[in-house]
Amino acid sequence: MKFNDMLKKKKKENTDTPDMNTADQENLQENGQEQAQTETTEATAEVVSAEDKLKEELAQANDKYLRLYAEFDNFRRRTIKERAEARETEGKELLVALLPVLDDFERAQRSMENAVDVAPVKEGVTLIQNKLKNILAQKGLKEMTAIGEPFDADLHEAITNIPAPTDDLKGKVMDEMEKGYYLKDRVIRFAKVIVGA
Repeated sequence: MKFNDMLKKKKKENTDTPDMNTADQENLQENGQEQAQTETTEATAEVVSAEDKLKEELAQANDKYLRLYAEFDNFRRRTIKERAEARETEGKELLVALLPVLDDFERAQRSMENAVDVAPVKEGVTLIQNKLKNILAQKGLKEMTAIGEPFDADLHEAITNIPAPTDDLKGKVMDEMEKGYYLKDRVIRFAKVIVGA
């Protein structure tokens, strides 16, 4: 009997163990579901947090863009205004430099009214011309030498051709009707010339 009692007891324990395992399994399943719900809630919170963060970054980027646009617009307006002012006064420096020459011409004109001798008047006009040339040279104006040079359509404007007295003057500038000028090595006026043919 003892043996049978032991078997019964063992069977009873075996039958109790699966019931406990099932209970434990149910507890584990409930805990797993709760943990999954917690993880889902955390993931949703992270998505919402990331969305808020991106919205904030977008707002900052828009603000930065608007500020840069406003700065650029102000810069553009300022440079347009400065350019307009520069255009209005761009010749001021040259005109101020030429004012003494104008004064000299007025003095020469007054002195010509009472002049008896022509020589001092000629000398005065020559001095004024040299002064004018020096001022213009300081501003970058340079005379073009054309007489005796080969004709160059990039520098000269041919008015007419005349027969060359010698063969070595053919195709060269014989005479100059109007001087040509450079401004800082750029042609600003072509020389009007007569070319030997």
